[in-house]
Amino acid sequence: MSRPILEVIALDADDARAARAGGADRLELVADMAADGLTPSDETFDRVRSAVDLPLRVMLRAADGFTSGGPAALDALLARARALRAAGADEFVLGFLDESGQPDLRVVEALVAATDGSPWTFHRAIDRAADRDGLRKQLADLPGLDTYLTAGSPRGVDDGLEVLRTEAARGAAREPGYGPRLLAGGGLRLEHVPVLRAAGVDAFHIGGAARTAGWTSPVSATAVRAWRTTLDA
Repeated sequence: MSRPILEVIALDADDARAARAGGADRLELVADMAADGLTPSDETFDRVRSAVDLPLRVMLRAADGFTSGGPAALDALLARARALRAAGADEFVLGFLDESGQPDLRVVEALVAATDGSPWTFHRAIDRAADRDGLRKQLADLPGLDTYLTAGSPRGVDDGLEVLRTEAARGAAREPGYGPRLLAGGGLRLEHVPVLRAAGVDAFHIGGAARTAGWTSPVSATAVRAWRTTLDA
C-alpha cells in the first residue's frame, strides 16, 4: 500500500504549522467547531495559505446542521465560495441533505459550479443520509468529487466500523458510486487504524485527536506525529 493520507482540521495558521510539523498531508480549514465546522473568513484562509504549502480543503457551510438554510442563506454561501475561489482556494469540503435525508442536489451542484469544479470532499452529511448507497450513486457524476469523509455512522467510527469496511471493499471492487476515496473520521482513535488499514482504508481525518485537550487547545505537532507514526507502521 502507498503511504496513507493524514488530514488534520486547522482553525488558524498556528494549527496549520503544527499539523505540518507533525507530518500531516492535508488540512481541512474550518471555523467554529462548536457548530461542527463552518466556512472560515477570507483573512483566515489567506493567513493559513501563507503559512504552509500543504493541500488545503476549505469548508463551505454557513450554519450547524446539513441543510442549506433557504435561498438567502444559499446565495450568501455561494458568494463566500466564489470569494474564496478568487482568493486562491482550490479544494473544498461540503455536503447538504434535504429534509427527507436525500442529497440536496440543487445546493451541491450550485456550490460545485461556484468553485469551478475544484476537487472536493462530501463530508459527514453522508452519515445522516437516508440512503448512503443511493446518495453515492446520485452524486457519482458531479465534477471534482474525489472523497467521502465518513465515520460509517452518525455516532462515530466505533459504531461505523463495519460500514467503513464494507464501503472500502466496494471501492476496491470499483462499484458504481464508490470511486471517491474513503476518508475515515469522526471519533477516530489510534486503535481503529489497524482494522481500517487491513480493510484497505488509506485516508484518515482527525480533529480533536490532534490536540492535547480537545478543541480548547491548539493542534499539537506531537499528537499529529503519533498518528503519522501509527499510519506508517
